[in-house]
Amino acid sequence: MARKIVTIFGTRPEAIKLCPLVYELRRHPDEFKLIVCVTGQHREMLDQVLDFFQIKPDYDLNLMKQNQTLFDITADGLKSIGSVLDAEQPDLVIVQGDTTTAFVGALAAFYKQIKIAHIEAGLRTYGKYSPFPEEINRVLVSHLADYHFAPTESAKKNLEKEGITKNVWVVGNTVIDALFLGLSIIRQETDQKYYDFFKGIDFTKKIILVTGHRRESFGEPFRNICNAIRQIAEQFPDVEIVYPVHFNPNVRQPVNEILGGHERIHLIEPLPYPYMIWLMEKCYLILTDSGGIQEEAPSLHKPVLVMRDVTEREEGIQAGTARLLGTSSENIVLQVSNLIQSQESYTAMSSHINPYGDGNASKRISQLLSSIK
Repeated sequence: MARKIVTIFGTRPEAIKLCPLVYELRRHPDEFKLIVCVTGQHREMLDQVLDFFQIKPDYDLNLMKQNQTLFDITADGLKSIGSVLDAEQPDLVIVQGDTTTAFVGALAAFYKQIKIAHIEAGLRTYGKYSPFPEEINRVLVSHLADYHFAPTESAKKNLEKEGITKNVWVVGNTVIDALFLGLSIIRQETDQKYYDFFKGIDFTKKIILVTGHRRESFGEPFRNICNAIRQIAEQFPDVEIVYPVHFNPNVRQPVNEILGGHERIHLIEPLPYPYMIWLMEKCYLILTDSGGIQEEAPSLHKPVLVMRDVTEREEGIQAGTARLLGTSSENIVLQVSNLIQSQESYTAMSSHINPYGDGNASKRISQLLSSIK
């Protein structure tokens, strides 16, 4: 008899990283009966990913509301997920990463005494508020979960430090599965569709892709980031900067104030996943505070400069695929300038092997779940 599994996610990054696993588990209907539950912690950005991968949720809790707080998502999510678990009575709940949805999904399953599998387990910065609230979310999920699918050996060692040694496997990161799957889909289309979408951007120049939205950078650190980006645009006329701007007003206000109006800085709306990975493939380098991009970009041989003081993705730093810059304007400008002006530095950084996986993490997780009785 097939084991009933409920997978719970609510944000765009979770959806990206779980859609390949949904595909894989659904390839084995004799072993798994999969129920997909989304919280809608993010709404529009989540829906874009579901549409692209053609996944229709069995439950959509539609929790997102205007000016929502962590209290809203936590309280509303816990009660709503509890109702889904009551209705389905699954054998296993799958959560991914470190979002509030992942935390309340694991907590709800714990309250119902249902086994929990945690995808992308073991990431740590060891800073309580950096990133906030993700660091504590992932620590709590680890201590609630029964099965831990770590992306790297380093993540596994982090779990060992906390006394978590049972049912821990290193499988790679499913974000690489999603990247390869997504690229295979968009390569069936014409490039012209994407060039038309990004009209006004000169792709004969070096494209710098920017993403930034971390709560711990709000305020002066974020203004420093924006000032650095402006300096780069003014210093290098052969560069075009493309910044899909997060919806959070703490991001939009300084971005529009400092970066608005420059002819080679393109402030655009958050991108649907296929357009994002197409742009990643076309860009020269990436300035980011995003975790997923730190994992994806090395598979496309793009240098990643991380605008944070700490990162839970140390493997990329150690492998040389990413560099941790902090939020100092001076250092951001210095490091970007080096990669623009030195072909040797650029080649060295873009040629390293991606430490986060080979695109087969979902298959490994499926096989391991099959072996768990």
